[in-house]
Amino acid sequence: MSNNIDKNILLVGASQMSIDYFKVLSALDCNVTVVGRSVDSAKTFEQSTQKNVITGGLHDFLKSNTTVFDSAIIAVGAEQLVESQILLMNFGIKKILVEKPAGLSLSDINKVSSLAKKLNVDLFVAYNRRFYSSVIKAKEIIEKDGGISSFNFEFTEWSHTIEPLKKKEGIKENWLLGNSSHVIDLAFYLGGAPAEIRSFAEGELNWHKHAIFCGAGKTKDNKLFSYQANWIAPGRWGVDVLTTNNRLIFRPLEDLHIQEKGSVIIKKVEIDNDIDIQFKPGLFIQTKDFLMGNFVNLKSISEQAEMFETYLMIANGN
Repeated sequence: MSNNIDKNILLVGASQMSIDYFKVLSALDCNVTVVGRSVDSAKTFEQSTQKNVITGGLHDFLKSNTTVFDSAIIAVGAEQLVESQILLMNFGIKKILVEKPAGLSLSDINKVSSLAKKLNVDLFVAYNRRFYSSVIKAKEIIEKDGGISSFNFEFTEWSHTIEPLKKKEGIKENWLLGNSSHVIDLAFYLGGAPAEIRSFAEGELNWHKHAIFCGAGKTKDNKLFSYQANWIAPGRWGVDVLTTNNRLIFRPLEDLHIQEKGSVIIKKVEIDNDIDIQFKPGLFIQTKDFLMGNFVNLKSISEQAEMFETYLMIANGN
């Protein structure tokens, strides 16, 4: 890991997520160039940040750009993620952080992963929940307890609030990849990558192939896990990680509760979460680690490619 932090940053997109990134980059005293497509989103960004946005899209910007960037962050709509990654890598940028899920198909993920390997690009997928204060505290407890023994998770989505949303074609149809993968990624980040999995998916929504999911499996370290989600019933995201001494409960993911061995009492763990109050939770530490070259907790595009088949099995049943 370098002690230096990248200072000259290209921020692609003028979305709300871009605004959140810009707040972090400003706090880190970075020189940020923001490139967006539409005038409307640019106006919203500029009103919120007092920072000018170069409109017209990434392709046109790169054709005439002569600035050398240390790294780039991509925070555009899911339908633009793949094109943006390819444009930046072909332009010569060697360090990129792209918003999840980096692509909506296995072929697209494999395409950008292969290109990153060919061009020697450090390309990472932004799963900011890995960097929650609650997760950092839980990792300390897990290490003290000697590791995990098993884990389970729930990725229930509120379909009644998603259905009326106006989204580009393919976004809601891939909601598990684009949204639910946040909690799935967190579970396997804490518990270990899956080696075997048996998945079931039933039910149907008019915007998603399946609505009810459950499954179980074993990680590469032989830890057992299970999951369930029901998008037509009440529920919420959650992760339970079990050690020999404690059950660590993330509901909501921003908070950490603990049940100690021999007790039925569930207590809230006090955590230092000031940074998650000041900025979008997880975003400051994630971004700082990326800019400093501290990649150990970031998800590489090759790891995303490996996990993508698991996402698809969970989404479709296997």
